[in-house]
Amino acid sequence: MTFEVSPIGIVRSERAEVMDDNWGSVESVLDLHDSVLDADSTLGLAEFSHLEVVYGFHLCDPAETTTGSRNPRGDTTLPRVGVLAQRVKDRPNHLGVSRCVIVDVDGLRIRVRGLDAIDGTPVFDVKPFLQSMVPEREDVKEPTWVASVMKNYF
Repeated sequence: MTFEVSPIGIVRSERAEVMDDNWGSVESVLDLHDSVLDADSTLGLAEFSHLEVVYGFHLCDPAETTTGSRNPRGDTTLPRVGVLAQRVKDRPNHLGVSRCVIVDVDGLRIRVRGLDAIDGTPVFDVKPFLQSMVPEREDVKEPTWVASVMKNYF
């Protein structure tokens, strides 16, 4: 089965290079397409503090797609783990999902902070972050290697 999606917008950011760290202070604008969305599609969004963004890793080389395992960030001091146990960009379907802070909403322009997507990234969907959607029944568990990989991410 094939599932087709089309971008609803594009990321505008001063950050144009793919980089692994220091995303916390990066501000971006999600320019949503008026050919796809009505002007009132963001009505009420400014009442939320955070946004989840689904986007495409548009600069990934399909030949570099990982379908098995690898060392996170190519660091051989870290254990090999499967592509689905990482948030690596070179993954099947090249989709990213990030939570970021909403700075401002002005019609079809959403200013955000901490979105780890570069200038020109296609946006496939945005959703307000709802605390009630987070299952809080158990503590979050992560392998120890994650802390070293994420120490400077935000």
